[in-house]
Amino acid sequence: MNIRIANISDHAFIAENDHHINPMELKNVIALKRIIIAEDEEKNPIGWLRYNLFWDNTPFMNMLFLFEDYRGKGYGAALLSFWETEMLQDGYFRVMLSTAADERAQHFYQKYQYMAVGGFMPWDDPYELIFLKELSH
Repeated sequence: MNIRIANISDHAFIAENDHHINPMELKNVIALKRIIIAEDEEKNPIGWLRYNLFWDNTPFMNMLFLFEDYRGKGYGAALLSFWETEMLQDGYFRVMLSTAADERAQHFYQKYQYMAVGGFMPWDDPYELIFLKELSH
């Protein structure tokens, strides 16, 4: 597996698979180097992690996605670890993320020391849990 920062040549792949971001905003996020790509041994993309800054000062993961065949095999943990290391190197000591309360992803994040610190009820969606992690430096 290879993990790397996305570049503009990844735009078509991400836009085709990530329907939670406007394609123009996707270009901005790629330019800001806020998408991390996971690739298999043949350098085919198998997933990504996308983040932004909450309150303009706290990294907030917007999406961690792996294609079904690659789930449960350590790739998500590797993406998460890569992101946390990058955030520490960039001088951030706290990161945040969220997941729907009815998704099993919450257990994945808790396994890696993310603490639920609150939540909210989106329009017609399940309750959204907010997680926080203090990064060790």
